[in-house]
Amino acid sequence: MEDFDLAQLAQYLHITPDKVEKMALRGTIPGRKVSGQWRFNEADIHHWLEDRIGATESEDLGQMQKVVDRVTGRQTDQQPIHQLCTVDTIEIPLSARTRGSVIRNMCEVATRSGLMWDAPAMAEAVKARENMHPTALDCGVALLHPRRPQTSILSDTVVALGVTHSPIPFSDTGHSTDIFFLICSYDDSVHLRTLSTLSRLIASDNLLTQLRAAGSAAEAWECMHAAEEALETV
Repeated sequence: MEDFDLAQLAQYLHITPDKVEKMALRGTIPGRKVSGQWRFNEADIHHWLEDRIGATESEDLGQMQKVVDRVTGRQTDQQPIHQLCTVDTIEIPLSARTRGSVIRNMCEVATRSGLMWDAPAMAEAVKARENMHPTALDCGVALLHPRRPQTSILSDTVVALGVTHSPIPFSDTGHSTDIFFLICSYDDSVHLRTLSTLSRLIASDNLLTQLRAAGSAAEAWECMHAAEEALETV
């Protein structure tokens, strides 16, 4: 990936160069100076956006969605979550009691789609991402994903969902996790849009309660579908 200069990043984020420079000076956006000029690595900016999506409060997620739409380009043919995450890629209950077994089992579930075919390779990539920065949220949900799209083992984007019987320690924050999404995106733009939509879904009323009460993959999928349809009307 290439670096952005100040003007290029401002155009990419649809904000002014002055605002980008102020953010860089404050350390709120990753950048470095080379020969007195600001440079911003595209991968670092992608991960900065990714972290902002995960840290955004529920009432601000709609605004964050607008940022993602501007950055990635609004895609009218973007597949909804209920098409990326099918009954085949949902496991209820997910049989796992440790962080490592969650990651391995979720990757195995994703292979049922036929769109991802090397579960061990994906598991290693997800584990490396988790070691860098855990994706578990305080609400008991983890949004698992590799640091970079694993295009060598994917033919298209797939999302898997698993719900454990009991919450397990999954991050270093002290919170336990029992709902796990695995996002295996084919490119960065799709990843950001999928992550943003999932973040809005899990912040919506009752969905997490419904997923925890779901007795089957089909029931969980119906809950996801209904929540996504409700989100589209907002």
